[in-house]
Amino acid sequence: MKELIEETKLIAERVPPGDNWELVIDRENVIEGLVQTLNIYVRKTKFKGHFRLEPLNGKLFAIIQNEVEIKEPEPEKFDLYGEM
Repeated sequence: MKELIEETKLIAERVPPGDNWELVIDRENVIEGLVQTLNIYVRKTKFKGHFRLEPLNGKLFAIIQNEVEIKEPEPEKFDLYGEM
């Protein structure tokens, strides 16, 4: 059985005042506007996925999904019923 695990990765932080952002992978450049920030991030990383915005914290995250193999536990056997 497989389970989908989601992780978030910080990709940008807001730089006050206004709607200015700084990519974690390129701290030297301040980008004007959230849409432009997302556009530049996608161009630089080729990331195709979902994003999460925390506007009150001024943080933008990429959501990374990984499939993990989950082993199902073997059914428990009981001596009482003569299963062992």
